[in-house]
Amino acid sequence: MYNWSVDEQSFEISDPEGHEKWRLEQLINFGLNGEKINEAQLRKYWDTLHLDPPRKRYLELALDIDGYSH
Repeated sequence: MYNWSVDEQSFEISDPEGHEKWRLEQLINFGLNGEKINEAQLRKYWDTLHLDPPRKRYLELALDIDGYSH
């Protein structure tokens, strides 16, 4: 993943947890580009991630995460 509008090095140094969440959101919402998602991080930040609703629903089902609503 490449994001030209964010200085990832500075972001990671100044706010490591915020960077992890942001990176997960970017990977899920805009494409993995060959990278893999860390499932432990995904579960850790699940309730605070801002994800595309259809993708979030799919991940809830695929990972059997509580919170899926019909």
